[in-house]
Amino acid sequence: MSILFALAGNQNCGKTTLFNRLTGSNQHVGNFPGVTVEKKEGVIKNHKDCVIVDLPGIYSLSPYTAEEVVTRDFILQNHPQAIINIVDATNIERNLYLSLQLMELGLPMVIALNMMDEVRASGNTIHVRQLSNQLGVPIIPISASKNQGIDDLVAAALQVAKGAYPVAKMDFCSGEVHRAIHAIGHIVEDHAQAAGYPTRFAATKLVEGDEAITQALKLTADELHIIDHIVADMEKEIGMDREAALADMRYAFIEKICRGTVMKKQETHEQIRSEKIDRWLTHKYLGIPIFLGIMLFIFWITFSVLGARLQDLLDQLITLGTDSLAAFMANAGVSQWLQSLVIDGIAAGIGSVLSFLPVIVLLFFFLSLLEDSGYMARVAFVMDKLLRKIGLSGRSFVPMLIGFGCSVPAIMATRTLSSERDRKMTIVLTPFMSCSAKLPIYGMITMAFFPHSTALVMVSIYVIGILVAIASGLLLKSTVFQGNPVPFVMELPAYRVPAAKSVLLHMWEKAKDFIKKAFTIIFLASMAIWFLQSFDWTFNQVADSSNSILASIGSAVAPVFGPVGFSDWRASTALITGVTAKESVVSTLSILTGAGTDAQLAAALSTVFTPLSAYAFLVFTVLYMPCVAAFAASKRELGSWRDAVLTACYQTAAAYLAAFVIFQVGSLFI
Repeated sequence: MSILFALAGNQNCGKTTLFNRLTGSNQHVGNFPGVTVEKKEGVIKNHKDCVIVDLPGIYSLSPYTAEEVVTRDFILQNHPQAIINIVDATNIERNLYLSLQLMELGLPMVIALNMMDEVRASGNTIHVRQLSNQLGVPIIPISASKNQGIDDLVAAALQVAKGAYPVAKMDFCSGEVHRAIHAIGHIVEDHAQAAGYPTRFAATKLVEGDEAITQALKLTADELHIIDHIVADMEKEIGMDREAALADMRYAFIEKICRGTVMKKQETHEQIRSEKIDRWLTHKYLGIPIFLGIMLFIFWITFSVLGARLQDLLDQLITLGTDSLAAFMANAGVSQWLQSLVIDGIAAGIGSVLSFLPVIVLLFFFLSLLEDSGYMARVAFVMDKLLRKIGLSGRSFVPMLIGFGCSVPAIMATRTLSSERDRKMTIVLTPFMSCSAKLPIYGMITMAFFPHSTALVMVSIYVIGILVAIASGLLLKSTVFQGNPVPFVMELPAYRVPAAKSVLLHMWEKAKDFIKKAFTIIFLASMAIWFLQSFDWTFNQVADSSNSILASIGSAVAPVFGPVGFSDWRASTALITGVTAKESVVSTLSILTGAGTDAQLAAALSTVFTPLSAYAFLVFTVLYMPCVAAFAASKRELGSWRDAVLTACYQTAAAYLAAFVIFQVGSLFI
């Protein structure tokens, strides 16, 4: 049988880097059963029988967020053979707070003391063996980013899982809290065993007031009454509430053991450096302009310098492959309709989207650098003040930030928000953040109409999405979602050089998802579009696509888009197919215009748009309802079809209004 490990730790402690070191490419991503919190699972390298699950980053086992509940439930219900608890050695006191709670679960555990290279470089010292003896668990010093100590960690984890070390049973409570925990432990011992919980863990959670654990223990009314009296006496005796009492007890113990094992002469070089950098990047007035400047630079490199050249090269290779396939089919005597389907439909649709792969990969390379360096946490901090003005907290920026990659996981990520109001409001606003699926549309339009100001146009599109989200927030907080946002507290990790392997894995995941979509959704959509634009309602093949089924459908819808500048039936048709997947907008226009290459597509688009209407088209695509997958995610999170449909209608109405204003006002000057 395989050995199951749970990887647990605080956010920003190097957990993802360690997971990548342990598993390499032997991993897959999914969701925990019943919830939409992401789960990473992998096989440890050179140990095919060892499976490790990367649990969400948390600070405690209290049920305040979905991540905390998921982590706790996974450990209690799946019973891993051992827990690998990763601890940031540069901030060991705070990290050990979670370690103590994990020890209460009564499972074998090994602590991976990460970033020890930074501790040593700063002249600080941690007496690892002494600390291990005091905690009663093996502690292995590592540096995940530099691949140091990983083999030792794996060896220790295997020994722990196989029972080489006895499970630590420390009693680190004291005073009135000690008496309360042990008194409650005697009362609930039978209930805890029946529920499959360690007695110490169950008693601590009852002192804390954990409702989920209280219900699971199925206590009698008399037992609950006695427990309430014990907790009330404890609070009265020590003069603080139950949660504060537990936190104070744990930190007092941590301070005691660190006093003789952790010798700090100064902050680490990384922390000192981070404080200096943050004077500028988190500046009250300069923080947001600096962020916009960084994004402008990234777009310039991605779309005007490296990305454009790589895209041209890939487009030439795709064109060469398509021409070779067309010649082969012609020489083989393949029927004309099948040649048209393969070349004018499938190849044109997939090729037009696939040519943007270098742009996608390059953009996510830069975004990975920003995220892994610790800068994105600063952006959330800087945005908190702005988001509060529209009725949200800085925590909502995290799903919105994910939305720049894909709306589906972004909408799922709203489950981490503790406030129902904040969660629903964030779901409505997140799709206004431009997802990566829309990048091919931007690339297509900017290449055709704005080749000399690509980066500026790109930034303006992203800014318009953000501005519409702000305006929508102001409207919604005074109408549908009245109330105040929850407080926002987050840790700012030290700036660090991103691990090359982590960045490359992130790029590979995005490239793989993009290619998978191209050869599944776009493949099927291209076939459907080819059929609809090649046949009329009597299913006779047409010589002119303007007489096709698709043209009649598009022409019926086209007048609606007349006031916003793109009344051509091909544009309205592309928007309709874009609901399946935003990349379909590009493949649809490529098929309908008969363009085989990016250069041909750029020329053909001049028959569909003017520069002004093309820009209005961009604005509409960034704002109108997201793809079917994102719509389904909204339905799951909002809980009803009605709310999901109303959200999609609102987003599309906002898109229409924004495009209308831009086109009509622009027409006065152009």
